[in-house]
Amino acid sequence: MTPPFQAILFDLDGTLADTAPDLAAALNRMRLERGMEALPLALLRPMASHGARGLIQVGFELGPDHAGYLPLRDEFLRNYAQDICVHTRLFPGVERVLRQLADQAIPWGIVTNKVAMLTHQLLACMPLPFPPGCVVSGDTTAKPKPAPDPLLHASAVLGVPAQQCLYVGDDLRDMQAAHAAGMGAVAAAYGYCGHQEPRHWGAQFILDEPTQLLQLGLI
Repeated sequence: MTPPFQAILFDLDGTLADTAPDLAAALNRMRLERGMEALPLALLRPMASHGARGLIQVGFELGPDHAGYLPLRDEFLRNYAQDICVHTRLFPGVERVLRQLADQAIPWGIVTNKVAMLTHQLLACMPLPFPPGCVVSGDTTAKPKPAPDPLLHASAVLGVPAQQCLYVGDDLRDMQAAHAAGMGAVAAAYGYCGHQEPRHWGAQFILDEPTQLLQLGLI
């Protein structure tokens, strides 16, 4: 696994797009309707990559094993789907990266744990300069990340061996999935990252901002 890589795969939330404001709004709507105070974005942002599970844990202190979790999750997803792209934006520099990939004819794709319905709804309103060569969602394969299945599926769709693919993500499970798939692993330290330091994830490269991908000689 040495540069240059022949294809680039990206996580979506916290890597390509800053979706945290709209995810936080979906949760805070639930809290306000229950007479609770809205939580600050700074508190919710680190959990945005964990979607409904992570945000409900912070907002209501309930995990998936609690009897009240599923109704809350469904309500959260309904709220989010209604206002999925109000404040969401591509991270600064992402458009430049995608344009250079297109200029160099390097295929790229998206691998996210977001369910397909929401993934495609979001991408339909995002200003991507070029469409991805593949979109793999959390329910596309039998197992989501950190299993390697979604990444291996993406490499097969792009027609590029996994060993020649680079995966960029902002969560530990992204790096775990990349290593399990035999891909290069790049941590997006500008993303949400939870409460862990990306330098502890075992990533081969760490990006402080998206355009560093163009400066490391990886492609």
